[in-house]
This record gives sequence, structure tokens and C-alpha cells, in this order.
Amino acid sequence: MTRRVRMTLLCVGVIGMAAFFVLAWLQLPPFGGSWHPYRDLAVSAAYAHSTANVVSSINFDQRGFDTFGEESILVASIAGVAVLLRAGHEEERVKPDDRGRLLDSTRVLVYVFLPLTLLIGVDVVTHGAVTPGGGFQGGVVLATGLHLLYVGGRFPLLERFRPLDLFPPVESAGLLLYAAIGLAGLALGGSFLANVIPQGTMADLVSSGTVPLLSVAVGMAVVSSVILLLAHFLDQALVIREKDPAPSDDATDRGAAA
Repeated sequence: MTRRVRMTLLCVGVIGMAAFFVLAWLQLPPFGGSWHPYRDLAVSAAYAHSTANVVSSINFDQRGFDTFGEESILVASIAGVAVLLRAGHEEERVKPDDRGRLLDSTRVLVYVFLPLTLLIGVDVVTHGAVTPGGGFQGGVVLATGLHLLYVGGRFPLLERFRPLDLFPPVESAGLLLYAAIGLAGLALGGSFLANVIPQGTMADLVSSGTVPLLSVAVGMAVVSSVILLLAHFLDQALVIREKDPAPSDDATDRGAAA
């Protein structure tokens, strides 16, 4: 394909996309008006399925297929990071330098906030259908909360309580659980991710049908993905180093002669 053909295709694509944007902009409701059809439909659909948190209803019920795509993209991107940041042939893993002064106040604060942060993360994931939060937010809180160990106890303590071999299977299990719930909806309700579980009572922990299950599935994938991502970044910063170049034959001969 020549450069001229590529530029022609690019121009056609840009013009077509611009036309769609203009048509969509012309159909927008006037600014500051009272007509909000998407809001009205989303709130009524959330209420119909007893989901107190309308945002979670949109993410895991009304637009659950989009969320499945986002979760898949996250898992695939973490796999790409793992390939790009792994130690190469000219690199090696070394023992990280754990020297340095750590304030006692920092250590105490970490010991206080670590269990508190993990508890908040679990609460955000499990109560995503009732209160603000969900699997994405809670997963990030859990993953970053675990890394308080690095702040308070240095890298070896984090490695001891962060079994990396555990998280890839958990990450995959979260994605597969989401897909399995979607297929169950297809089998029982006639559409992928159909909310076929009894919705229960509004604002109860066990309510809103499949929304809490999908939130947990996303939480599993997100917490594992973020932990793996941070693990690779920390490895690059602290553990992976370039190998020392092997001495050349001339240098060896000069050393022997000396």
C-alpha cells in the first residue's frame, strides 16, 4: 500500500468520523434543559432491578457487555506489560537494596491503615450495588492497600505477603466468572448478561440480581491486574539490572601480563 493510498484512507476515515460527531452533536438536548432521556431510563431500569446504586446498575446490568469488554482489555493489557517488562537476556535479578531509615511513625501508620484499607476495599466491592463503589474501585483500593507493606516494611516484606503466582489465576477466574454469568443469562433469559437472578429488596446487600456477582468478578480481575502491574514496575525499579559486561580477551591478557 502506497503512502498516497494510506493518506486517502485516513482522510476518508477522519471525515466520516467527523460527520458522525456532528450528527450526534446536533441531536443533543439543549444545555441546561430538563429533558434527560438517558438519565430517566437508567434510573427507572435501576429501580426495576432493585439496584440502589444507579452507576453500578449501568456498569453491570444495563451496559454489562461494555464492562466485559473493559475487563478483557485490562487483562490483555496486563499480559502485554508482563511480556514487555520481563527480564531480558542482558538483564538479571538482584537483591534489592533495603537500606535506609524508616520512621517509626510511618511504620505505625502503615500497620494501622493496612487492615483498614483492605477492609474498605472489600466493602466497596461487595456493596457496589447498594452504595457508591464496585469492582473497579474496590479492586484498586485492595491492590494499592496491599502495597502499604512496601511503604512500611520495605520490599522484602511486600514480596513475602504478595504471592505473585496466585494472582494470574485469580485474574483469569474473574474474567471467566463474568463470562459464565453472561452465558447463564443467555441460556435462561435469552440474552447475554440478562439479569435472571431474583432482584430482592432495594438497598439490601443481597439484591439487584447479577450486579453484585459481576462486581465481585470485576474486583477479582482488577485487584490481580493492578498488583501484577505494580509488581512489574517495582521489579524494574528495584530488582532487574543489566548484567555486567564480560571482560574481553584483550583485557584478560593484559590482566594476566600485569
